Amino acid sequence: MNLAFRIAFVSLSRSSLNPNKSILPKPNLPITLHSAIFTSFNQNLTRRPPLSSTYCYCSSTSSVTGGESHAPQYSSAVMDKQFEDFSHHLQESGRVRDRIRAVAMEIESANRIMHSSLLLVHQSRPLTEVLEKAKAQIEVLKELFSRLAEIVRECPGQYYRYHGDWRTETQMVISLVALMHWLETGSLLLHTEAEEQLGLSNSEFGLDVEDYLVGICFMSNELPRYVVNQVTAGDYDCPRKVLKFLTDLHASFRMLNLRNDFLRKKFDGMKYDLRRVEEVFYDVKIRGLAAANPDSAGDQGQS
Repeated sequence: MNLAFRIAFVSLSRSSLNPNKSILPKPNLPITLHSAIFTSFNQNLTRRPPLSSTYCYCSSTSSVTGGESHAPQYSSAVMDKQFEDFSHHLQESGRVRDRIRAVAMEIESANRIMHSSLLLVHQSRPLTEVLEKAKAQIEVLKELFSRLAEIVRECPGQYYRYHGDWRTETQMVISLVALMHWLETGSLLLHTEAEEQLGLSNSEFGLDVEDYLVGICFMSNELPRYVVNQVTAGDYDCPRKVLKFLTDLHASFRMLNLRNDFLRKKFDGMKYDLRRVEEVFYDVKIRGLAAANPDSAGDQGQS
C-alpha cells in the first residue's frame, strides 16, 4: 500500500514539474477519425436498396415507356378520322350556305325593285300605279321563297342553323309588303296573311315571328315621311289616320316582354315615329286644317 502511494506521488510530482505536459493523455485523433468514417460507410451500405429491386424498377420503367410509344399512334389515327369527318361536314354545310345566299341575293334584288316602286308614294303619284309596280314583285318573291324552302328541307331540323343567311332579306320583305297592305286597307298586315302572300308554310318553312315584328317596325319608319308629304299635297286628314294606327300598334307592342336586343331597339325607335306624326297632327290641328268630322274620313286606300 505504501509502495503504491509512493509511485503515484512520484508520477504526480514529475508531471507538476513539467507544465507543458497535460495530466490526461491526448486521444489518438487519426484512429478516431478513421473509425467514424468506417462506421458511416457501413451505414450507407446498409441503407442502399438491393440491386435486384433497382433492376426491377428500370425494367418496369422501360415497359411503361414502350407502352406509351404506341398510344400517340392510336390517338393520331382517331384524331385524323375525326377531323376528316369535320372537314366533310363543313364542306357540305358550306355548299348549302352558298345555295341559300345565292337565293337570298335574288330576294334582295327583288326588294330593291319593290322599294324603289313604293318610294313613288312620297311624290303624290296615284296609289294604284304605285301598288301595281310593287305587286309585280310578289310572285317573284313567292317563287324565291319556295326555292329557299326546298334547300332547307334537304337539311331536316336545321332551319335556325341557316336562318341568319336570309333573315335580313325576309325582314325587309315584310316591311314592304306590310306598307303595301296598309296603303290599301289602312290596317296592319297579320302574320298569317304575310305567310299566305309569300307562300310560306308554318309547319315546314314558316315566317319567324321575330322577323315579322322587326319588319313591322321597319314599316313604321316610313309613315312619318309619308304623313309630311301627304300634308304638303293637301291631305290634311292623313296625320289623324296614321296617328291612330301607330298609337294602336305601339300599344300592341307594349304587350310584349322584349329583351334588350335588336327587336327591342327597333321598338324603341317606334315611339320617335309616333312623336313625329303627333307633331304634324298638332300643327294641322292648331291651324284649323283638319277635317271637321274625322269619322267621315275614308280609309287610307281611298285617300
